Amino acid sequence: MEGENRVPIPLTGQLELPETGIHLWRTRPQDCVDSDLIGRYHDLLTESEKVKQQRYKFEKDRHCALVTRAFVRDLLCTYAAVEPADWRMEIGPKGKPEIIDSPIPLRFNLSHTPGLIVCAVTPLYDIGCDVESLARRSDILTIADHYFSAKEVEELFSLPHEQQRSRFFDYWTLKESYIKARGLGLFALPLQSFSFDIGRGASPEVNSNVRLSFAADFVDQPELWSSWIFYPSQEHRIAISICSDKNKGGQWLSPQDYTIRQFETIPLSFKRELSV
Repeated sequence: MEGENRVPIPLTGQLELPETGIHLWRTRPQDCVDSDLIGRYHDLLTESEKVKQQRYKFEKDRHCALVTRAFVRDLLCTYAAVEPADWRMEIGPKGKPEIIDSPIPLRFNLSHTPGLIVCAVTPLYDIGCDVESLARRSDILTIADHYFSAKEVEELFSLPHEQQRSRFFDYWTLKESYIKARGLGLFALPLQSFSFDIGRGASPEVNSNVRLSFAADFVDQPELWSSWIFYPSQEHRIAISICSDKNKGGQWLSPQDYTIRQFETIPLSFKRELSV
């Protein structure tokens, strides 16, 4: 994921996104410190966004909020010939930011954690993404015991101690990505009512061998969902979940039916496709 073989891509309006395409973007706020760029980021904010950004108590949080706004506006320009300042968003009926009057179909979901901001983009389907820092101080086993399903808890506790933290964040990011795709808050659904089964991945960078299941009284259909876990570094974990109500040749879409491409950027500076 962090390899040197990266391919530059056009900066504006030329990147194709097929119906079953998912693009995963990321940026590191600590890399976005050039004073000229910071000034340009501020110029992109609406008045209401400026007020929200200044409400953060700590400078690092104000900086992250500023970079996040520039990040999403700039990456959207890769798909349509719209100036970064001209994108407008609103909170949609599912509680997620949505684009107002987009010239092309675009859906996106954002997440951030110390050191990394990510955005998943797709044309049509409900999508959620989550990124977490493994350095986060948490009593992971207590949290899992309270909030994970019995199946997940059993699998987590059966692992050697040195593997438990990594697997905890596999589960946590997957659960967050599912809830965000549904357009709900973290505890709007009982976390014990849905389970992820994580098999062995074919690649050290991404694991698509993930299956979702639900408790008997939970209203959802597992065949609608596809999920992935990404390992961008030793410090971070990313998960994506997407829901499709369409089928292909009589079969529901599986993770293999989607095309995923990954990109990194410094907003308003450069964009690169990651070779993975």
